[in-house]
Amino acid sequence: MNPYIVLAKKAVETHIKEGKIISPPNDLPKEFYERKAGVFVTIMKDNELRGCIGTSLPTKKNIAEEIISNALAAAVEDYRFEPVEEKELSHLSYTVYILSEPELVEDINTLDPKKFGIIVKTMPIKSPTGIDVLFDGHFRLKSGLLLPDLEGVDTVKEQISITCQKAGINPLKEKIIIYKFTAEKYQ
Repeated sequence: MNPYIVLAKKAVETHIKEGKIISPPNDLPKEFYERKAGVFVTIMKDNELRGCIGTSLPTKKNIAEEIISNALAAAVEDYRFEPVEEKELSHLSYTVYILSEPELVEDINTLDPKKFGIIVKTMPIKSPTGIDVLFDGHFRLKSGLLLPDLEGVDTVKEQISITCQKAGINPLKEKIIIYKFTAEKYQ
């Protein structure tokens, strides 16, 4: 089994069975301790989504800590699902995505939903003085992310639409900016 998957699985199983959060083991490949990146962990149960949580940019010291944190969050904090229970553990499968640094999309023709994931954000409002306003009493910044190469997402239009829906963005009424990223996928 891939070491990324082993780490995610061990983090979830230890937490569910023992209530403990593991530290990164000492026997992981060197890059686990030296590399920083955004990481998503997806948990499936019998080919159905059971949880998916991640970070588009690194928030921890290294990808080992990022995997542990996001695996636990996918198992017990994804608001769409009840926390994983011990009786489910043998039915779970994991996918770990290591994300590249997002880059601004200047031309949507450069997008490819099989190759790139996207982040869609609403744009800040400019005040009459030209200064970015983060909140004017009516507006809040919104953001959504969609991983690359997802089943059923075949066009850029679908990818942008789904990402906007996830973020609660109405692209017909709100100005958006798009970032793209690649992801190393481990199953």
